Amino acid sequence: MKFTNYLSGIENASQYPMFSLMVFFAFFIILIFFVVRMKKSTISMLKHLPLQDDMPVSEKDHSKPLNDQQ
Repeated sequence: MKFTNYLSGIENASQYPMFSLMVFFAFFIILIFFVVRMKKSTISMLKHLPLQDDMPVSEKDHSKPLNDQQ
């Protein structure tokens, strides 16, 4: 049985794809709006966040296995 046969029994099933497309585009339009309105200082802080050295060593260095600390 094809997938379209399942949808034929649902009333107004043709509206669901259009609704999901509108939700998809609305999400990204809102996301772009917030990114464009973001302060430049916040963008700079977020850009350099993974490279900052002021984190404690216990939080920063998760790449080493625990048994190498001899």
